[in-house]
Amino acid sequence: MKTFIQDDFLLKNDTAKVLYHESAKDMPIIDYHNHLVPDEIAADKQFGTISDIWLAGDHYKWRAMRANGIDEAYITGEKSAYEKFLAWAETVPKMIGNPLYHWTHLELLRYFDIDTLLNEQTAPEIWEEVNRKLKQPSMSARSLLKKNKVEFVGTTDDPADDLKTHEALQQEDFDVQVSPSFRPDKGLGIEQDTFLPWVKSLEKASRKTIGSYPDFLEALSNRVDYFDEHGCRSSDHGINVMFYETVSEAETDAIFQKRLQGNKLSPKEVNQFKTYTLLSLGKMYAAKDWVMQLHIGPLRNNNARMFQMLGADSGFDSIGDASLAEPLAKFMDELENQGELPKTVLYSLNQKDYYVLAAMAGNYQNSKIPGKIQFGTSWWFNDQIDGMEYQMKTLANVGLISNFIGMLTDSRSFLSFPRHEYFRRILCNLLGTWVEEGQAPADMTLLKQYVKDICYYNAKRYFNL
Repeated sequence: MKTFIQDDFLLKNDTAKVLYHESAKDMPIIDYHNHLVPDEIAADKQFGTISDIWLAGDHYKWRAMRANGIDEAYITGEKSAYEKFLAWAETVPKMIGNPLYHWTHLELLRYFDIDTLLNEQTAPEIWEEVNRKLKQPSMSARSLLKKNKVEFVGTTDDPADDLKTHEALQQEDFDVQVSPSFRPDKGLGIEQDTFLPWVKSLEKASRKTIGSYPDFLEALSNRVDYFDEHGCRSSDHGINVMFYETVSEAETDAIFQKRLQGNKLSPKEVNQFKTYTLLSLGKMYAAKDWVMQLHIGPLRNNNARMFQMLGADSGFDSIGDASLAEPLAKFMDELENQGELPKTVLYSLNQKDYYVLAAMAGNYQNSKIPGKIQFGTSWWFNDQIDGMEYQMKTLANVGLISNFIGMLTDSRSFLSFPRHEYFRRILCNLLGTWVEEGQAPADMTLLKQYVKDICYYNAKRYFNL
């Protein structure tokens, strides 16, 4: 049976259709936050099977398969690539209403010209056809980026990474700009078992002995400089619960020394260290004109048994509901008062915080950078039709959607770029609906500029590309 994805998929009125087909459809892509592996881009990796590029590492799909009662052996276990694909094909027909149902068929259609519903009956034929096409040079990692008109890729990189792959890519004549993003989560997680080993890694990368907290900050500053030299445009921070505790540098040094000696810290000390360190990093980012991205609100590794078996990022995270407004305001205000608040993108995994973030962004805008503080696109569990519409309506209700920097994939897969198409269709349908309902003028020149800016130009300006 053919799929439901036609030219006007998700476009419910004539205005939406004009906006999408004449303005959004062919715009280039700036994917400013993702988890693609730079080594795979550098090597122009060719993927052996659809399972390698589609199922490996995709905890979205893993969760769906578990919800369908699929044994773990067919998800992260020892079963063959073909058996795992068949298990996914068994799950797909049961997913109507889940964005994965749309993404799956969009990707089959856009990359492989397969306009057939994936299920247990069609799976063997689709497996053969897709794997045959994956062998073609046009399906290599770099070719997939160019096929999707990707202009910029912002990967996610640890401060201790040597960035040699990025360096090699930047020395080539490659059409896509691949830049690192500074992700120092391990450097803020002072309470974690990974902290002390990571400090050793930072010492090695910065070529600086770290015996005190000022040494630690100097080493981080060294790595910020290094990343900046390698084309970095932004940082990224995964924050489970937002924090703010008043603390001096001397007090932070005492906390740091206590941890170096192997002693356990109190929750307050942990948050004091995180506060001073993130404030210090924010100032470094402002000096470089970087964007600071704050991804706030996941509740991670909830299934202790499976975490012990598979580790982090295996599909056992969910949505947290901690208080956000007050500590975030104090954090941003401290940087603003010192004139060192960088461009900032605020994301929340909990929709209860959408109005909090949209309103918070309005507190710290300025005349030099339109949309300096961004209420970021719907993220993770919210990356679906209702979530995207709610995020954009919230932004429009309390801010300026015209300055929105739009969509990102946040993905590890080279097949994820149709998510930009998905977002663009939803955006155009929302604007078209407002026109059809008499809430916005039928000024196509104005609306087309909105679409082009949100899909491409705003991000291009915001990240100084």
